[in-house]
Amino acid sequence: MATRTFAGGIHPPEYKEQTNSLPVEQIDLPQQVIIPLHQHTGAPCTPKVNVGESVTVGQVIGDSDAFISAPVHSSVAGHVVAIEPLPYFNNTRVLSVVIEVEGDQVWVPDQDPLDYRDINVEDIRQAVRQAGVVGLGGAAFPTHVKLTPPKNKPIDSVIINGCECEPYLTCDHRIMLERPQDVVLGANIARKAVGASKVYIGIETNKPDAIRVMQEVAGEEQDMEVVPLEVKYPEGAEKQLIKAVLDRRVPPGKLPSEVGALVQNVGTAVAIAEAVTLGKPLFERVLTVTGPCIAQPKNLKIRIGTPVSHVLEQCGGFSQTPRKVIMGGPMTGWAQSSLDVPVVKGTSGIVALPESMVSEAKWHNCVRCGKCVKACPMFLLPNFIGMYAEAHNYDKAEKFDVLDCFECGACAYVCPSRRPLVQFFRNAKAEIMARRRRA
Repeated sequence: MATRTFAGGIHPPEYKEQTNSLPVEQIDLPQQVIIPLHQHTGAPCTPKVNVGESVTVGQVIGDSDAFISAPVHSSVAGHVVAIEPLPYFNNTRVLSVVIEVEGDQVWVPDQDPLDYRDINVEDIRQAVRQAGVVGLGGAAFPTHVKLTPPKNKPIDSVIINGCECEPYLTCDHRIMLERPQDVVLGANIARKAVGASKVYIGIETNKPDAIRVMQEVAGEEQDMEVVPLEVKYPEGAEKQLIKAVLDRRVPPGKLPSEVGALVQNVGTAVAIAEAVTLGKPLFERVLTVTGPCIAQPKNLKIRIGTPVSHVLEQCGGFSQTPRKVIMGGPMTGWAQSSLDVPVVKGTSGIVALPESMVSEAKWHNCVRCGKCVKACPMFLLPNFIGMYAEAHNYDKAEKFDVLDCFECGACAYVCPSRRPLVQFFRNAKAEIMARRRRA
């Protein structure tokens, strides 16, 4: 089939065969959940409950008055036993609500199912905001903000991201196979919210069954097209997906609205559908647990706040001692120092890798081979940015557009000197943003 793509990128091994044919399963609830109050891009939430209080499934336990933020809900029924800073997946500490699980754990809608065609645009955005929906592809940007584009930036195209280009992960693949109607419903709601005329569903060609299923369902809709895409990393990155599907280039430092586009992950589309039609808060998500060290790899629907240790127990534990456990995919995820951290809204996977797959080789100076420049999907110069960031010359790193890097890891993957470029860039970006805040 004819495919589209973008310039640059890499072709790492896919490693999806362990789980791409496994249906999504439910797991037993843990005894406790740990729910961080900052699971999204933007302002953190403040607690709306106190220690000792009883909570129900779907109850708001944290919120903020900021526009760029998203409320946090209890994923279980029980009582609050602590509210304190606790370890987070990115190796920081975040104010979190600890809930002892007890009682009936079923979420019951407080409204009859609604037809989105009978709901006005502002009510759609408000429903999405109240449900705490954020991007489930990993960035966790508040979805109601994306559904509220600037009035002078009309949106004509909604792109549903079904690429799932990260190695190992298959949760989005399973969502498209098992809930295609909900993906399409969420896409139509997003289309109405931003006033777009066309919907595209981008799927890499290593998922022919998902392409076929989504074509069957999308074919019944007006102006909705499934777009087969080349298998390449990072095909699912927002700006690269827009280039591949629409042949439009988002200018440096600008948002997709600049070129009339809105991008939503397939899991986010389902969450939008549930929020608007059922009033369901985002308190659970689908993720993939996989890797050579996992005894029973699975695709699971998991309550937010479930400790990683409990998730791993539900997958039979480790078949061999892992050298690295990653939350997210191996390209953009975060290595964990503790298995007691919780699953959050942006957790798309848990990947456990053995010693043989984890390189501990010492990194060396740049050899000026240019491979990172060729691989960079943002047309940056990772070699120069890396040298400046390593030398703490953050002014130069900023001039070379380090802030445009979205940390896909393609440069580090191809680097023959094994330079930790993503870590250099993260440190530089953090310092630059800290300087801006101080100024």
